[in-house]
Amino acid sequence: MMDPTTDNAGQSGDPGTARDALEALRAEIAKAVVGQDPAVTGLVVALLCRGHVLLEGVPGVAKTLLVRALASALELDTKRVQFTPDLMPSDVTGSLVYDTRSAEFSFQPGPVFTNLLLADEINRTPPKTQSSLLEAMEERQVTVDGTPRLLPDPFLVAATQNPVEYEGTYPLPEAQLDRFLLKLTIPLPSRQDEIDVLTRHAEGFNPRDLHAAGVRPVAGPADLEAARAAVAKTTVSPEITAYVVDICRATRESPSLTLGVSPRGATALLATARAWAWLTGRDYVIPDDVKALALPTLRHRVQLRPEAEMEGVTADSVINAILAHVPVPR
Repeated sequence: MMDPTTDNAGQSGDPGTARDALEALRAEIAKAVVGQDPAVTGLVVALLCRGHVLLEGVPGVAKTLLVRALASALELDTKRVQFTPDLMPSDVTGSLVYDTRSAEFSFQPGPVFTNLLLADEINRTPPKTQSSLLEAMEERQVTVDGTPRLLPDPFLVAATQNPVEYEGTYPLPEAQLDRFLLKLTIPLPSRQDEIDVLTRHAEGFNPRDLHAAGVRPVAGPADLEAARAAVAKTTVSPEITAYVVDICRATRESPSLTLGVSPRGATALLATARAWAWLTGRDYVIPDDVKALALPTLRHRVQLRPEAEMEGVTADSVINAILAHVPVPR
């Protein structure tokens, strides 16, 4: 595995070295965040698939710290936007500014012009501002005054949100939820993990100074490009393709759901399964890869019936039931 202390992040284009570099991200992020390996894996998968990630959890479970640690372990430009009720779309995308010296309007780029955008507490801003990210997330560009402006590559939005039942939140519309490749839930830590967190703080850990915590860049753009090229060569059999389709079609027929997974969601599940297969060292996808990524890829793409929700049914429980009943290919 790549030495996390090296300063050669992003210098390799070899797929094997790229896999080691992305695996090394776990070790670097673990210097700042305790016990969130599934979320770290999800963020790496999103990078490989050119997708975006929605992190949901109660306040205080290190959602923001997790993304900041990822940014510190990657040799990528990063910006952060704190979403508030008074935030305007132009505060995210940028705007035209009048220059008195030239007597002309010039474009002032917003924070969305970066590689890794941390959209903090995205559901605390009204829908109009939330929707300002739609074009950026889907088309990788921003249109201001009729002129499209391309965003850098790679470009990833890592958004955090509090559970929708918390006061002062605006639920994300289905169209925007569907733009997120993955929705990762950040649980409260176990007793031992919480002890480890407090021990680190007692020993002087400062979450605002990740450099002092020893987090160093271990991967960069060249590693990502090599990894993405390798993922694109990962073999998908016709049986696996049919398995993904059957899972997604089953959500459309579930009596507990008013909205099932669209073909875009099926495409997303296939892409994340390929990325996970490659990360685990295989050049072909197996049914377990599909199962491993089904919940984070699909949970935000379905909508529960009100009566099912009142009975305590969750999106995760519906998807798990579907996975248990859809025949698995050999």
